[in-house]
Amino acid sequence: MGPQQSGINLGMVPLIILSASFAVLRSIGLLGVTVLNNWDLPLRVALSLMFLVTASAHWGRGRADLVRMVPPAFPRAGAIVTITGVLEILGALGMLVPVTARAAAICLAVLLVAMFPANIRAARERLTIMGRPAASVPVRGAVQLVFISALLATAALR
Repeated sequence: MGPQQSGINLGMVPLIILSASFAVLRSIGLLGVTVLNNWDLPLRVALSLMFLVTASAHWGRGRADLVRMVPPAFPRAGAIVTITGVLEILGALGMLVPVTARAAAICLAVLLVAMFPANIRAARERLTIMGRPAASVPVRGAVQLVFISALLATAALR
């Protein structure tokens, strides 16, 4: 049973990926894998995984839904979805390279802020993403704050 058929809200999948992968990687570090026995690398890898998954939606089955989310004030919604997907991939890869991780984290945090109006539109207009209703503005806002906080924490750890 995929996320669409299960009770998982698709908007929560990135949060689950971030939380679960960080917990697993950090636990492996605590069990003695020295390279993961810190906060920095497990958090950067978890964020990278999360952004790679969210970027995949920019070309997958949910693409049309993401295009619909773009506020009408912004022209060429399809191009915006493609560009933001590419930026998410570049940011995810940048998070894995120590010398670029700080800049990547800051850029991804800015990108999340820039994309938030699309989340507001989706919630207010009761749009669906792959057949599921978009998260409410307060819920999506709280999730975005978790993502931005994690990104800024990695930037501060650099």
